[in-house]
Amino acid sequence: HRFTKRRDSVALRRTIENTKRTILGDDITMAVKPLDDRILVKPLEAETKTASGIYLPDGSQEKPTQGKVVAAGPGKMNDDGERTPIEVKKGDTVIYGKYSGTEIDVDGVEHVILRESELLAVLEK
Repeated sequence: HRFTKRRDSVALRRTIENTKRTILGDDITMAVKPLDDRILVKPLEAETKTASGIYLPDGSQEKPTQGKVVAAGPGKMNDDGERTPIEVKKGDTVIYGKYSGTEIDVDGVEHVILRESELLAVLEK
């Protein structure tokens, strides 16, 4: 009887973990859903080499200001009680301010949560 309870408990835990996690295109296990007009962005790698070919040490590299949208909230609630949809979608490459947003760690990978108003531009391909 005790073994059955333990086995059911382990199976339940696995089911919960599998439900919580969603595998995205860039192999990140995700359990973060932004609220309102917030957007989860994975910063692009910082430049390690200048245009003239000089390699930069880690300490002198600037913070990245471009990133890929990983997830977006449903949009901000307006005065009429309706949601204003967010203009960016998952997969868009965006430019944001150097000190914008809140840095978080998701499964060992750095991400930034930004409000839609903190985005400066969307890069089109």
